[in-house]
Amino acid sequence: MAIVAGVTVLGVTGIAEIAPGDDLVDLILAAVGDGGLADGDILAVTSKIVSKSEGRVVAAADREQAITDETVRVVASREHPGGVTRIVENRQGLVMAAAGVDSSNTPDGTVLLLPLDPDASARELCVGLRAATGARIGVVISDTSGRAWREGQTDIAIGAAGVRVFDDLRGTTDAHGRPLLVTLPAVGDEIAAAADLVKGKTSGMPVAIIRGLGHLVADLDGAGARSLQRPAERDLFWQGSAEARAAGRSEGYDEGYRDGYDEGYREGPEATTDASPE
Repeated sequence: MAIVAGVTVLGVTGIAEIAPGDDLVDLILAAVGDGGLADGDILAVTSKIVSKSEGRVVAAADREQAITDETVRVVASREHPGGVTRIVENRQGLVMAAAGVDSSNTPDGTVLLLPLDPDASARELCVGLRAATGARIGVVISDTSGRAWREGQTDIAIGAAGVRVFDDLRGTTDAHGRPLLVTLPAVGDEIAAAADLVKGKTSGMPVAIIRGLGHLVADLDGAGARSLQRPAERDLFWQGSAEARAAGRSEGYDEGYRDGYDEGYREGPEATTDASPE
């Protein structure tokens, strides 16, 4: 068997607990060592250490309040024996459980919020690492997320710089010469997921190096990971089923009441029990 191409994922050890104000560029460079980064490398960095370095650790006796504070729009919610799961759009435009608020790997009584602007955080890291090493590298900031219709979680790209987050194949042809019209692999998410196979959740390795994808490394002015977020006007599932049903019921009731009132039905609370014309 001839192997003509491959991708290597390397976990970076030696990064200690991060505190607010820590310089991630210096810490990553110390961990990878001299010559540890080369042209075409892509670093996948767990959002937790970015949040910690940026001081996104907040006191929260009630995690639910922190989730509420980070929520822009509730997409879906469901009660279960352990409480209520909320799928929401957060301040970063991401739709995910609990607004991305995390209480793991942080001291009791505190929670971690996502970086305010993950793409800007990735750009700052990428600029610093490129300047220090002279290597043309890319940076992806990852976070764990569930998926609609799928059990379990995987890491996705929430921030990116110096790397193409899409591998746009539209306009090319497949192996049989047929045109590809909609094929747009989300390679930013694929990089984040591949890196998590090495980093894991309990390994103490918040950074991984991905080699073999140099063709995806790009200039710093490219679209970041926010371009992976589908705009609401193109989202076929922008509400949960219970929320959509409640909204439809409310809108139908209001419309029916207006139509009835226009036809001379009585107005007032009693109309809900006796809406027939006199």
